[in-house]
Amino acid sequence: MSPFAKHPCGLNDSSTDTEMSPKRQAGWRKKLLIAVGLLLASLLLAGVAVSWWWFKPRYERIPNVEYGRRGDEPLLLDVFRPSRQNGAAVLVMISGSWKSSARSVRSFLYAPFLRRGYTVFAVRHISQPKCLIGDIVADIHRAVRFIRYHASDYGIDPDQIGVVGGSSGGHLALMLATRGGPGPADADDPIDRTSSAVQCVACFFPVTDLLNLEGSTEDPGDGGPPIHYKRGFGPRAETLAEWRVLGRELSPIYHIHPGMPPILIIHGDADTLVPLSQSTRFAERARAVGCEVSLEVRPGKPHGWPTMILDLPHMADWFDEHLRASASSCFVQSAARWLSRSTLTFWAASRSVADVRQGGPFVGAERSF
Repeated sequence: MSPFAKHPCGLNDSSTDTEMSPKRQAGWRKKLLIAVGLLLASLLLAGVAVSWWWFKPRYERIPNVEYGRRGDEPLLLDVFRPSRQNGAAVLVMISGSWKSSARSVRSFLYAPFLRRGYTVFAVRHISQPKCLIGDIVADIHRAVRFIRYHASDYGIDPDQIGVVGGSSGGHLALMLATRGGPGPADADDPIDRTSSAVQCVACFFPVTDLLNLEGSTEDPGDGGPPIHYKRGFGPRAETLAEWRVLGRELSPIYHIHPGMPPILIIHGDADTLVPLSQSTRFAERARAVGCEVSLEVRPGKPHGWPTMILDLPHMADWFDEHLRASASSCFVQSAARWLSRSTLTFWAASRSVADVRQGGPFVGAERSF
């Protein structure tokens, strides 16, 4: 007989204490799943809390500031002044299809700029066709002049002005970049004598060449105005001869010159409304005369996409680099960049596919300039 046959510890038994019954295994699996679920729920709640906090920076809002008039209608902008200003300004062109309204002022989108100390001006204009697009361009120049003239009132440096826009808002931003400058010296209004030049631009899929819309669903095929926007350009768009003059006047690509401010353009290569070629040709011509243009292509992206919001901190980086913002320390700016990207990634991941129809944060619909 084996000396272990009657061992009190039962060493001759086929089962051991280290083996777990199926019932106990199921119990441990359930506990593990519950623990993982609680951890994920905690992370989700923390993400929601951080997102809610991050998108609500402390600022003073001054709504409906009148920067001029067009006939009997006031031209309005909203001012968002952060609790700690860095001395620079970011003008947001509230424009899609050259239409503009107070409903399109989305303050949460300005968090990447406000958290770095930029004073944000949400600039609205009268919508086409009520206001001709040429007049809209003139009114946007008036907005810059007004802000520069009143720079001390808003706590900004008049020579630290950046502009953001998308689609038609990008077009307006580039019209400022290419044509901004001193007003008429003999103007009665001192604001009109002030310069409309800007020091930096960041934009999404801008319209740059109205005379060459090749590849766009708005291309009439004869060099004429965009199919659905003819009324917005007024009587001068009725004949090709007059349109060629007007279209050239209102196309940033024909006003490129040395000394333009640094420009960042973000454009999807699947955009059939404002084709990528609108940006590539503009960038090539601007670089040829020594201007700094950074063109970033988003593969597979159409005219607007929900995760455009992830590019806003990148635009803020662009302004940090090219505007002389001074208040935030390197550590504070680095922390703000990390937090902004992390929070925006969480926010973008939570958006539904239906948001694609919204055309992203700067345009009103996927099929509109």
